[in-house]
Amino acid sequence: MGERARTRMLLALQSRGIHDPRVLEVMGALPRHDFVDEALAGHAYGDATLPIGEGQTLSQPYTVARMSQALELGYGMHVLEIGTGSGYQTAVLAALCRRVYTVERIPSLALLARERLERMGITNVRYRVGDGTLGWPEPRPFERIIVTAGAPATPERLKRQLEIGGRMIIPEGGKLNQQLICIQRTGPESWQRDVLEACRFVPLVGQQGWE
Repeated sequence: MGERARTRMLLALQSRGIHDPRVLEVMGALPRHDFVDEALAGHAYGDATLPIGEGQTLSQPYTVARMSQALELGYGMHVLEIGTGSGYQTAVLAALCRRVYTVERIPSLALLARERLERMGITNVRYRVGDGTLGWPEPRPFERIIVTAGAPATPERLKRQLEIGGRMIIPEGGKLNQQLICIQRTGPESWQRDVLEACRFVPLVGQQGWE
């Protein structure tokens, strides 16, 4: 699918401040059109969200790139992703870190994403179906956490699973509009919050999210 379309996407990302060469390289190589229905493949590289079923969406390329860049990922890191969705953001993360632990509450989406990524030869991902607001079921610290749905507030369980010095990117706010927040854990009981920009995600549903 269109080398030119991918090039245009990368140029658009750079024009909006995406400068991390690793993020740009991965997104330029990843076949985004394989993560949506065939009827929508022609729109895969445009600057728009796309439906993936079950009332969920694939975020626009800028949002994926912005969140990935804000995480400041290193190859040796373990990353917790809340909201597997189509698996596109998961695939981007998997190319930029050591291992991704991803949680999806909708079984059908989780299965499709896993099958898709395994067909692509992506092997450094662990999958779970469940309530992502409760984090990974086996308690462990993560260097990075990314949440791909809008929360009314940052779930306490996720804050506790972030290691000291770690960083989380999460949309917070109402059900329709949120702000993208960067949370850094600075001590056992201290976190620093920085607002990055306005954003719009589907609601984060769960025990510590929207019911």
